[in-house]
Amino acid sequence: MPQAISKSFKDISLAFQRHPITNDVTVLTNTTAINRSIRNLVLTNLGERFFEPILGSRISGSLFELLDMGSASVIQSEIENTIRNYEPRVYLNTVEVTPVYDNNAYNVLISYYIVGQPNSPQSVDFLLQATR
Repeated sequence: MPQAISKSFKDISLAFQRHPITNDVTVLTNTTAINRSIRNLVLTNLGERFFEPILGSRISGSLFELLDMGSASVIQSEIENTIRNYEPRVYLNTVEVTPVYDNNAYNVLISYYIVGQPNSPQSVDFLLQATR
């Protein structure tokens, strides 16, 4: 893992809740901010964000395919490409996508290192499920 200058990362909470002390919008920092960003990138469809038509992934189309290890591999590579292209704050460690046959979904576990912070790998996990 390459070493860089120590950094701190901040994002706005999408809940737009008011901070009880400062009366400003609440802020997510470091791991929480990056976890939210990775999840949002993966779940955003191409062309969904205004003025950024190439931001996002093509995962939603794969969720309606046959639930097997082949489609899990396609989803895994799409997640890896999306994170490498659009999340410069992390070094990607591993991405695991496993089918959950009972729920007709995929369990996703993403492990990464935060740029500029000498710590152990962080992870985010969530369930990808086809919805209409």
